Amino acid sequence: MGNAAPQNLVGPMVRKLRYQRGLTQAMLTARCSQAGWDVSENTIAKIEAQIRCVTDREVVFLAKALRVPLQTVFP
Repeated sequence: MGNAAPQNLVGPMVRKLRYQRGLTQAMLTARCSQAGWDVSENTIAKIEAQIRCVTDREVVFLAKALRVPLQTVFP
């Protein structure tokens, strides 16, 4: 990533919440799909690594998939 600024602020929190729940990226991907967001495991990895931007709508899906209140996803 070099000196480039992170593309999102929620990535590390998504990773932390996923680990706390004992979920793999594949499991989180499946939960996101159940919530209505067809996302790949690779995309989840990029979000967690702060490489990919996250839209407000995607944050809602992530919160649903992680089963946490929306504000919990924000650092």
